[in-house]
Amino acid sequence: MISYDLKSYFLKPLKELPEDIKYEISAKEKKNSIKNEALIKYPMSFEEYKKKFEYIQEQIASGNSYLLNLTAKTKIKCDLSLDEIYEKSKAKFKLKFKDEFVCFSPERFIKIKKDKIYTYPMKGTIDASLPNASAKILGDMKEMAEHTMVVDLLRNDLGIVSNKVRVDRFRYIDEIQAGDKKLLQVSSKISGQLQSNWNEKIGDILLSLLPAGSITGTPKRKTVEIIKDIEGYDREYYTGIFGIFDGKSLDSSVMIRFIQKDKDKNLYYKSGGGITCDSNAKLEYQEMIDKVYLPF
Repeated sequence: MISYDLKSYFLKPLKELPEDIKYEISAKEKKNSIKNEALIKYPMSFEEYKKKFEYIQEQIASGNSYLLNLTAKTKIKCDLSLDEIYEKSKAKFKLKFKDEFVCFSPERFIKIKKDKIYTYPMKGTIDASLPNASAKILGDMKEMAEHTMVVDLLRNDLGIVSNKVRVDRFRYIDEIQAGDKKLLQVSSKISGQLQSNWNEKIGDILLSLLPAGSITGTPKRKTVEIIKDIEGYDREYYTGIFGIFDGKSLDSSVMIRFIQKDKDKNLYYKSGGGITCDSNAKLEYQEMIDKVYLPF
């Protein structure tokens, strides 16, 4: 497990993993009928969000960023423990770390198998109940531009550590359960060929690719600086990565969909979305709030 800012990490053989750490990697979605629990949200005001949004638009207009993933920390109230949230959650990647946080992420970071590296950027979300939702998001020029920029960024990132980089699938739809809503999320698949001794350089590979392009933006270095200036809180392990490495293969996830408990037992949900020059402040604000949910 590696934090967003690369300053914290947790590394442990699975046989030594403490009982208060639970995980699932690449799990098949369970079909269950658990009643969704009430989740009360206390988001920042739209006025506060709009100030951040407008600052980002100034940075984009100045050419300092073309796409920036703005996130926020939302206080929530929920009667469930982190253990209960973990057990009830449906997600491809789940992690409950001590009594500190729980993550239920739909997004893979990288997968390495048989000397090939794969990444699956997710960018673009729409309420599945809207008429022609799939066609609407795939045909939206703003969403197309945002997704294309992330794919290009991650294609370049894979080019740092591998050869024969290609986009295997471009903009396909995944469906995820977001509390009482179903969301459609747009993904792509990118692959590259690694050298046969890649397992001797796994640390270099990870550090070359972090922080993940899908939760920062492009150009990555300058965009990370802008994020630090404007978000006003520490992401910590949120938008970092966790995974399993067995010497021959690796699977890992970007830690989004994230609930953290502070020292005073308050719960905070960290969420966000990508912003481009074509973004609408009200829609982006609503997307940030929509992504605060329990996937039951």
